[in-house]
Parts: sequence; structure tokens; C-alpha cells
Amino acid sequence: MEEKKKIVLLCGGKFAFKALQLMAYEKFLYGVAIGKGTEMMTEALENECDKNKILFKAFPDKKSMSEMKNWINEIQPDYIFSISFPFLIPEDVLSFGTERFINFHPGPLPRYRGVMPIFEVLKNQETETAISVHFMNSNFDEGNIIFNDPIPIERGETYGKLTQKLSNRVAQVALNMAEMLQFGSKIPNIPQDEDEAYYYEKPLFSDTFINWRRMDSEEIIALINACNPWNNGADTTFMGEQAKIITATPLNTPHKNIHPGTVTEITEENLIAVACSDNKQIAIEILSTEEGIITAKQFSDHSNIIGKTFS
Repeated sequence: MEEKKKIVLLCGGKFAFKALQLMAYEKFLYGVAIGKGTEMMTEALENECDKNKILFKAFPDKKSMSEMKNWINEIQPDYIFSISFPFLIPEDVLSFGTERFINFHPGPLPRYRGVMPIFEVLKNQETETAISVHFMNSNFDEGNIIFNDPIPIERGETYGKLTQKLSNRVAQVALNMAEMLQFGSKIPNIPQDEDEAYYYEKPLFSDTFINWRRMDSEEIIALINACNPWNNGADTTFMGEQAKIITATPLNTPHKNIHPGTVTEITEENLIAVACSDNKQIAIEILSTEEGIITAKQFSDHSNIIGKTFS
């Protein structure tokens, strides 16, 4: 039997671990490198690699990336996979082979380039995302596309749930790619359409803040879900104090031109009903305040909040 291709996997954290486990189990992993991992995570991964006789290397910061060229040249892998690796691969490393570096991006390319496409597709109320498999070049997420693996987004899905779904899926996609590479070295690919391309920077506070006057109820719910749990909810203020809304659902009851952000009632389920700009309402379930993570009932028990506003 022909020996399997030597594949190295570059990763940046837990998102890639299911792929690591599956590829290691199927004996496809020759080496593993982690970038910017915590000390505990790095040590645990190194121990697992030692047990399975897989080469290991840590790149804790950008400065350490100067060591990657020698490491790659020393171990001579056939392919280098990248899943959530945090650093740009230097050009002198990429010169090892233009079609040897393959990235698995958790969003549709070229429309969702950037570090957090999961946040962006949820915030933009997309009904579908993808694992995009592409060759790597000297810029993030710009190399030729090998294929996009589409994945539906369920209504009400949060950042956490979608991340778990994509982590499970990328493991299978990476395994499928490894299996494909055993039977040929020429991989069909196409250039990305730059007219459709957009690069999203890491979200700022302004991106996670609810604009009650301009955003409609569906946009607000989408933002809340996109911020849960990585940002501990969508940012807002209530009576001058900062808060985050962690979970909320749409209410079917319209309001009568009440100022957006105003608390209209406490529902029978002890949820906080808030007016939105589209004459609809949302029901807040869980919040994060300076007192900690609390339910809507705990928040409303402090004082009479009906008629007061989020802003």
C-alpha cells in the first residue's frame, strides 16, 4: 500500500480540535502547529501529539513565525492545512509550494473574508454560510478557491451554536480533503471574484452596540445572537448604565409608536418587552450587568422599569 501523504495542520485553538482528532484517528496527521495558544492548551496539545507520534511546534507570537520556514523545510510535508491559524504565513514559507498550503475558512468566500465571519453572517441575517477551502497566498483569505461547502443557518442560531456546527463540519471537510489528496496532486481551483470580495475587520464596540432608533427588531435579535457568547451579549445602556443583552426573542404584539428602546411591559413569562423602530417588540430573557448575568425577572425586580428606555 502506498504511504499516505504527509499533512501538517496549523491551528489556533479549540475550533480546529475536532479536525485534529479526526485526522489523527485516520492517520493523516504528520505534524501539528499551534499559533497564539494558551500555555495550558499548548501543553495539552503537545502531550497528545507525543502520544500519537505526531510532530509538534508552537508559534506563540508573530516574532516566532520566523522559525516556520526552517521547521517546514526540515520535516518536508506534502501539504499544510490551516484551520483558524492566527498569523499570516510569510512569503518565504509559502515559497515551499504554491499549491501545498490549504486554508479552511469558516465563511463564504470571497464575500466574508476576515477573522470572524461567523459573527458577520449572523449579524447580516444570512440563511447560509460555508466552509471555504482555498489555497493560501500572502494575504488573508485571498487565494484561489478549491470549493465552498455550504451549511444552512437555522433561525435563532447563536454564535456559539454555529461555531460548534462549523467545527464539526470542518473536521469532516478536512478529512475529505486529505483523502482526495491521496489520489492526485493536481487540485482544481478558481480565482476569487474580487468584485464580490469584502474583508471584515475584527468587530469593534460600535459593531456590537444596539442602535434602538435605527435597527429593527430582526436586526436587534440577529445582533444579540451574533454576540452570544463571545461578547457576552449585545451592548446597550439602560438609564445610563452599561448592560449586555444575552438572549431575546421576537414578540408578535406590536406597539403604538412608542419610542424605540422603551420598556412597554413585563410579560406573563416575566420577560422584558421592549419597543423597536419597526413597530414590533422583542422580549429580553437574560442580561449581563455590573451585578452579573441575571434573568429579566431579576432585572425588573430592582425597580419599576416600565416606561424607561434602553439606549
